[in-house]
Parts: sequence; structure tokens; C-alpha cells
Amino acid sequence: MVSFSYLDILIIVGFFLLVIIIGLIPQKEKSGDTDGYLLSGRKVGLFLFILTNVSTWYGGILGVGEFTYRYGLLSWITQGLPYYIFAVIFALLFAKKVRNASLFTIPDKLEEAYGRKVGLFAAAIVFILVSPAPYLLMIGNLISLIFRINLFWSLCIGTVLSMIYLLKSGYKSDLYTDAFEFFVMFFGFIVIVFFALNTFGGFGYLEKNLPPTHLSITGGASPAFLIVWFLIALWTFADPGFHQRCYAAKDGSVAVKGIIISVFLWAVFDFLTTSTGLFARAALPDLSDPVLSFPLFAEKILSSGWKGLFYAALFATILSTLNSFMFLSGTTFARDFVFKLEDRNNFSKIPFYTRAGILIAAVISIIIAYFFQSVIQIWYTIGSICIPGIILLIIGAYYSEIKIAPMFALIELIGGIIFSAGWFVIKNYFASNSTAGEIEPMVAGLTFVVIFHLSALMLQRRKVFFSSLK
Repeated sequence: MVSFSYLDILIIVGFFLLVIIIGLIPQKEKSGDTDGYLLSGRKVGLFLFILTNVSTWYGGILGVGEFTYRYGLLSWITQGLPYYIFAVIFALLFAKKVRNASLFTIPDKLEEAYGRKVGLFAAAIVFILVSPAPYLLMIGNLISLIFRINLFWSLCIGTVLSMIYLLKSGYKSDLYTDAFEFFVMFFGFIVIVFFALNTFGGFGYLEKNLPPTHLSITGGASPAFLIVWFLIALWTFADPGFHQRCYAAKDGSVAVKGIIISVFLWAVFDFLTTSTGLFARAALPDLSDPVLSFPLFAEKILSSGWKGLFYAALFATILSTLNSFMFLSGTTFARDFVFKLEDRNNFSKIPFYTRAGILIAAVISIIIAYFFQSVIQIWYTIGSICIPGIILLIIGAYYSEIKIAPMFALIELIGGIIFSAGWFVIKNYFASNSTAGEIEPMVAGLTFVVIFHLSALMLQRRKVFFSSLK
């Protein structure tokens, strides 16, 4: 059980007040200034780009703690390394292309490349992908833990804290709050690693008190397990946040440099979080609920005040992602649904529709978070079903050599979802088969998508070849 002094509570409340004040600082956009509200005028410089890109990548901080507690260094191999690799690839091959496209969302690009039907279907997928529900659930659980209030009301409080400033100034507010939260999250984890080293010692203590597999790079996991996690990291290419930040960058060079520098800072923060998780496992070996390993470790080694700062860091890490996803949900609703279905000729109303979308996403997220109450379940379901069908279409939208025809694109998009969802449903029937039972739904969906995409490309080239003979 955790307890908090008045000083801890004061620091946590003060953190939230500062977030709200900072979020309300930017001026409201001029009437009809869609670029200003959705993308901060497409003038985001390198410094702000890096701060928001780094801070929004770590919303699942309690999940990181759980994974490290259970599996040790394997957490970094599966949750860190693959994302560095794909982020660098994205920076080198896509960042400038995305910025030069000067669009607003992934569905914008897919509609441009494959037509209206694909764009609308992709919008539905993206709206699900950017659901703030998992991050709202984590915020709600922490608020409930600290202030001893009902989860439902904790979710409502978390929702207000994450969106009130977005309604006023949009992406500028998101940027400013993310920048502040960047420094809070780094400071908090530096503090707890410092206290851990000072209290227990260094690597010798970990080596003595951890299971051997926790300090093994692979953690005893099979190659198939590692490959699956590398495939899951393909999410990077379909991450709406990555695309949004590239669209908002001052130019393509800022986007490229910003992502590459972010990778370095991610590695630093991963070192801090992984170290904290390892110390938590060594010092608290018998936790019944490892998802609370970070909070309970802080309870063990941090004194009054310092514990409040660490909790502020946990909140900052989650909130920076929660508010970004909340805004992305609103943007998707306004730009990719209302604008394209009802009011395509009224560009000036997009900020109004975005605010409405934020409110709608907030209500939906509260409902999902309250009834599912499992961050891992929400992530696993959403990622496994939604990612496969969209990956290759995004790549093809920027590289014509692998672009397929609109009819094929729509089939691939729908087929990827059907195969992933179908395997998700029937996977348990193969539990007795060690090979089939280990195949993840995402892998099943990706297998269909790759085969179908290659087949579509072959058909297209054959058609072009025979047309050239006529």
C-alpha cells in the first residue's frame, strides 16, 4: 500500500496546475486558421519538435515497469531497440516526404494515393489507433491510488486535465505542455535511479538479487518471440503522431534531425526506466501486481517530497501521450470524417469540429477505460487488428514503386483487418499446437498483407507489360 505526505500531494497538485497554466498560455488561433490550430502553423522548430517527440513516446510507463519487472533486459530488446531502428528508417526515408506533402493526417495521404474510399476506411482505423483510452486508464488508476477516489471519477478528472487546454489553442498547447512534461519525466527518473544506486549499490547488487535471465539480453526468450516484437514495432510507420509532428515541422530537415536526436534521448530514458525496473525486481521480488512496480519501489526508497516528484514524473510521462492522442482523435474526427463527408467546402470550421471530436473521443475513452480496465488488453487488441492492413499502403503512398491500385488497396486494408481479427478469435483453438499457438494475430494479418501486396504488384506489372506489347 502507498501513502503520501501533504508535501507529496502539494507537488502532484502543483504539477497539474502548472500543466494547465502552460497549456492555456498560447493564444487562441484566428478564426479559420486551421494550420494554426491543428499544426501550430507548420512552424515547429527543432527544439520543440524533439521535446514533444520524446515525451509522447512513453505513455505506457507502467507497462514498461511491469515488463522489466517480469523479464529484465528483454524489455529493452523488445520495447526499445526495434523502435530505434524503425524510427531511424522513418526519419531517413519518410520524414521529408511527409513534411513536403503538407497534408494533415495519414488518411489525407492515403486518400490522395488510393482514393476516397480507402481514405475514409483508413480514417476509421486511425481513429481507433489513436484512442486515448489506455493512457486515460493509467492516469485514472494513479489518481485513484493517490487520492482514494472512485475509478470513474478519476477517469473524468484525468480527461479534464488532459484536454481543457487543447480546446483553447490546439496543437500549440499540446507542444507547450509536452515540453514541460519532458523535463519533469527525465528529472523524476534521474532522481529514483540516483536513490536506488545510493541505497543498494550498482551492478553487483542487481547481479546478486536478480534471476540470471533478467540480465540476459534475450531473457531466455525464443527467436520467434523476439521477431514478433520487432514486427509489432512496425507500428512506428503507421503512428499518426509521427506523421502529425512531421507535418507540423518547420521543414523536412527539422523532421529528420528531430527524430534521429529523439532516438538518442529515448535510449537515455530507456536506461533510466530499465534500471528502475531492475532495481524494483531486486528489492521487491514478490510483487503480486508488477504493473505497480514503479509506484511501490518509489514507496520503498523515496522520502516525502521526492516521492511526490517521482509521481509527477509518472503523470508527466503518461499525460504527454494522453493529451497528444486526445488531440489526434479530435483531428481525425474533424479532418477525416466531418470535413470529407459533410462539409468539405468549409475549411474554416475544422477547428470547431476538432474540439467536438476531442469531446467525443473523451467520452468514448472513459467508457472503454472503465469497462476494460486492462491497458495491455486494449493495446494488444487495437494494435493486432488495426496495424497490418495499413502499413504497406502508407509506404506505397510515398514510394510509387510499391504503390498498388485503389481497388487492391481497399481489399488489402479490409483483408488485413479480417485476417488479424479472425486469427485473434480462433487462436485459442490452436493452443495445443506449439507452432500455430505462438502465431500472433498481427503476424497473421501481416502475412496476408505481404502476400496480397506482392501479388497485386505482379498483376499490375504484368498488365503494364502486356499493354506495352499492343
